[in-house]
Amino acid sequence: MTATDPSQLEGGCDCGQVRFRLASRPLFVHCCHCRWCQRESGASFALNAMIEADRVVHLGIEPELVDTPSASGAGQVIARCPRCRIAVWSNYAGAGPLLRFVRVGTLDQPDALPPDIHIFTASKQPWVVLPPGTPAVEEYYDREQLWPADSLQRRLALLPAIEAWKASRRRPDPS
Repeated sequence: MTATDPSQLEGGCDCGQVRFRLASRPLFVHCCHCRWCQRESGASFALNAMIEADRVVHLGIEPELVDTPSASGAGQVIARCPRCRIAVWSNYAGAGPLLRFVRVGTLDQPDALPPDIHIFTASKQPWVVLPPGTPAVEEYYDREQLWPADSLQRRLALLPAIEAWKASRRRPDPS
């Protein structure tokens, strides 16, 4: 990350109705080159800052949560401004509403969060040149090898809540 204080990073949609602040630096920043992200973003890759949901402070109206398909088949929820329809983050099935993948391009200072890793580079556009010094993998990676120690600790702290959320989704509705 650059010298910008990540706890001061704010962002939002185009019309300004949805606004948010990151209360800490993200766990990790992915630059995903999979075909699904290319199609969904309409660009050559998606740049997402992974952060705990309770560290995203709402400063404007609540985004609309839209269930959409995903490459895994488990689906994802995309948070969009109900007015201008800009996507500000996603929640994936692995952690549900507890972990957000904030669209770095929606930050007021997106250059403050360069990618920590390039993933799914096997399907990247051939004219995209990856920078030297940033890890790049053909598919996915082992977080234990690449995440900073404090991010791994934050993830460990979040795991019980993630497991409880997953368990709540497996239980049949008694009604």
